Amino acid sequence: MKNDIQVAAGVELTDGFHLLMDALEMNGITNIYGLLGIPVTEVGRLWQARGNKFFSFRNEQNAGYAASVAGYLTKKPGVCVTVSAPGFLNGLTALANATTNCFPMIMISGSSEREIVDLQQGDYEEMDQLNIARPHCKASFRINRVEDIGVAVVRAIRTALSGRPGGVYLDIPARLFSTTISAEEGKKTVFVPVDPAPAQIPGPDAVQRAVDLIKGAKKPLILLGKGAAYAQCDADIKALIEETGIPFTPMSMAKGLVSDTHPQCGAAARSMILQDSDVVVLIGARLNWLLSHGKGKTWGGPKKFVQIDIQANEIDSNVPIAAPLVGDVQSCVNALRAGLKGMAKPTEWMNAVAERAAGSRDKLASKLSTQTPVMNYHNSLGAIRDVLKNYPDITLVNEGANALDNARMVIDQYLPRKRVDTGTWGVMGVGMGSAVAAAVETGKPVVAICGDSAFGFSAMEFETITRYNLPVTVIIMNNGGIYRGDEASPAHQFTCMSFNPNTRYDQFGISLGGEGVRATTSAELANALEAAIKSGKPTLIEAIIDPAAGVESGRIGNLNIVSSIGKK
Repeated sequence: MKNDIQVAAGVELTDGFHLLMDALEMNGITNIYGLLGIPVTEVGRLWQARGNKFFSFRNEQNAGYAASVAGYLTKKPGVCVTVSAPGFLNGLTALANATTNCFPMIMISGSSEREIVDLQQGDYEEMDQLNIARPHCKASFRINRVEDIGVAVVRAIRTALSGRPGGVYLDIPARLFSTTISAEEGKKTVFVPVDPAPAQIPGPDAVQRAVDLIKGAKKPLILLGKGAAYAQCDADIKALIEETGIPFTPMSMAKGLVSDTHPQCGAAARSMILQDSDVVVLIGARLNWLLSHGKGKTWGGPKKFVQIDIQANEIDSNVPIAAPLVGDVQSCVNALRAGLKGMAKPTEWMNAVAERAAGSRDKLASKLSTQTPVMNYHNSLGAIRDVLKNYPDITLVNEGANALDNARMVIDQYLPRKRVDTGTWGVMGVGMGSAVAAAVETGKPVVAICGDSAFGFSAMEFETITRYNLPVTVIIMNNGGIYRGDEASPAHQFTCMSFNPNTRYDQFGISLGGEGVRATTSAELANALEAAIKSGKPTLIEAIIDPAAGVESGRIGNLNIVSSIGKK
């Protein structure tokens, strides 16, 4: 089959590879994450030849996690390139995760020809990728003509960014990459979209309803989600909090949007404020499983909610929302500020929250400073916290079960978008891809705290970190198993919940070209972390944790189904 579009002799030509590069560059994309092979190898080579950066991973899933986090941090779609079929499927998990977490991302995969796929004729890595991707992202597009590459990239960008951000899949059949067209005609096909993520202004009646509800509250609460952090209107949100005097608490990736040390931060009194508040203002947060769906004992009874969300069908998804504000975060927050100007501050409630939070922090402080023969999660993370408070600009990447839950509670964040974790889906294995993206997109050091189980999902990407010489320090909380490492084995086989106790993660780090350190005390851990940050070298620190220190299922034990059959 002839690929080229007929043009007059002597006319300058371009092809699908170059048109894709042109479209991405014109739209401000400079970094691509992926894993190369047939039929997309030249995408990486040509991209680098133009002076751009291509970050090549060991598994497409991790490249996809990197692209999604790049989208979250920059508000531009992160781009991931994969090979066809198996590579596409590896990346699909990350694409679905991006959509669930509302991270703008575009995954581009090479594919087989439509006529072969539809007849199932057995092409190399044949798969109907277009339709497989469709349920797992905001949109799935296939490019069948080389002159449509430009419009496809623009449609992908607008879809990924507009409304609730998310993942988009672009399917490019292999023949299209080498199909040629007149360079002059090709130039006309690439362009930049006008206002791909326009502001969505809330209705005046909706704003007034929310204002009246907040003004009538005795114990109001502002709850910040990662959507508020993504919006990058940090000063406006901080002003709303300070102007109204309403206590706030952040979800994990919203930590630092307003500093965890701010006097109105009620995170340390979270149980109290969720139960005792009467009106809750949700800013970029969803009432999903992370917030017990807005009901049950977590909330201590029914609440009246003001919910800011850009997607109207999110409202009432679990409980009735008394005052929905449908629009973008910045527009809604500033509309509330105008309506609440001069509002009397809930001083008594503020003081009660501050008192409870101070008491909780004092109790936690004693746990963090208490030394044990083998480190536990409190004193190890306390040592890490004491180092990181001197480096507020470092991005903290965090994953695991106990490593995730305890670090979220112990380690303060002082600046917005400096914490990246497993997010809404709770996916394990996001750590190394997220760390790469954070280092690349911010140009600053990254510290990744991972459970030993979570690290195993993406461990080989530490080689990716060393290959690109990124200033990433990975701390593995090694307690020898899933949740904890002290489960007894049955007589016939090693227990399914524990790992090899002789594993040496520090030496693994060295073998992949980085630095490796083993820490058995809090002092050793603090010293190793300080040295790693100052060196700027890729470093893997193995922190030895008491195998009995963990808790089954972290802080979501209620979701863990346990059989009672045969037990007394």
